[in-house]
Amino acid sequence: MILPLLAVACGLALLVWSADRFVDGAASTARYFGMPPLLIGMVIIGFGTSAPEMVVSALAASQGNPGLALGNAYGSNITNIALILGVTALISPIAVQSNVLRRELPLLIAATLLAAWQLWDGVLSRLDAVILLCLFGVLMAWTLYQGLHQKDDVLGHEMDQTLPTSGNSLRNSIFRLIIGLLLLIVSSRVLVWGAVDIAHSLGVSDLIVGLTIVAIGTSLPELASSIIAARKGEHDIALGNVLGSNLFNTLAVVGIAGVIQPIQPEPEVLSRDVAIMMVLTLSLFVLGYARGRQGRINRFEGAVLLVCFGGYNAYLIGSVVT
Repeated sequence: MILPLLAVACGLALLVWSADRFVDGAASTARYFGMPPLLIGMVIIGFGTSAPEMVVSALAASQGNPGLALGNAYGSNITNIALILGVTALISPIAVQSNVLRRELPLLIAATLLAAWQLWDGVLSRLDAVILLCLFGVLMAWTLYQGLHQKDDVLGHEMDQTLPTSGNSLRNSIFRLIIGLLLLIVSSRVLVWGAVDIAHSLGVSDLIVGLTIVAIGTSLPELASSIIAARKGEHDIALGNVLGSNLFNTLAVVGIAGVIQPIQPEPEVLSRDVAIMMVLTLSLFVLGYARGRQGRINRFEGAVLLVCFGGYNAYLIGSVVT
């Protein structure tokens, strides 16, 4: 048991570090070639912070552990909203001004509803996965259009101030990108091996491990970047990290895993995990958009999100113990 625990701890640490190198390298490379800041924030940063979930879920599915893949994706979505936005709002209430993010939230709600509908028959088939990936392609096309044509958006201005204007050469940026990607793969393999071994040793399902340890671990890049953004007052970046990551997880991460191997999740996934994910996603609309006010998540609402996260994980742990 000691070796798998070390593998998970070291794998998560290396995963977070390599994801940071990957995002920095990709953003610097894109900046070097003149990509608009809004597009870098929506595509490069969004893809980079979701890279851990993508790699971990793809490896888990290819090694015959689809429960871990699905748990990682949906567990990360729950963690992103309840833990990351909860902590971020406690540090600094989140005021949302970006029109792009206001248009992303309905897309996330629609993608979550689609996930529930696809799992209604108890299986995520390859056809279901292909549909998810096709929708992800459409989303990327829409994102590229927005990034190229939306000139005056708050998210773009915040990203322009956050991105470094100089320092890394193109060669160094590409080197960081490649090293980050390679270490992402290595650390993900170590993490998946340790997580599966722990699950088997404790007699719990891969799904539970994916929903808890792995989901929280692979969400650490989003947590770090959102906290930094909140401390700087860059609220749209903080929320953009979560919305973008959840869209990537729901469409691309689950889609890639399902194409590799069809997934037959446990019955609880739909009634428990997808239901919680849906409620939390809808809560973003209620908290920030449906009160006739400027979008805002205050400290009390952040605390409520954290309580929900703690209660959900306590329930998961309790179901294993009993």
